[in-house]
Amino acid sequence: MDSFELADVLAEHSRSNRLYYEFFQAPALSLGLYVLPAGSADPQSPHTEDEVYYVVNGSGMIQVAGEDRAVAAGSMVYVGQDVQHQFHSITEDLTLLVFFAPARRSSAASS
Repeated sequence: MDSFELADVLAEHSRSNRLYYEFFQAPALSLGLYVLPAGSADPQSPHTEDEVYYVVNGSGMIQVAGEDRAVAAGSMVYVGQDVQHQFHSITEDLTLLVFFAPARRSSAASS
């Protein structure tokens, strides 16, 4: 069994000194923590996998395929593979759990 405590994942993310920290990978799924500071720009590009974002805390906006939505703690957003998406107008540091299916970078060399 694999299990995770959010406090531990947050601490590992902080030590990684990166925006995105992957903490689990299996062939059909990977999990990561993505943190975007208030006022920052989201540098990501479309992925070759489907993904779901769960907002742990913070607030801002996400644009998916040209459609904008506000996000805050408790929001969940699905983004299909190869779909353009970006977080923007981040007013409070965004902490996001990210679920990729299949595992991130397993479909092709991208993102």
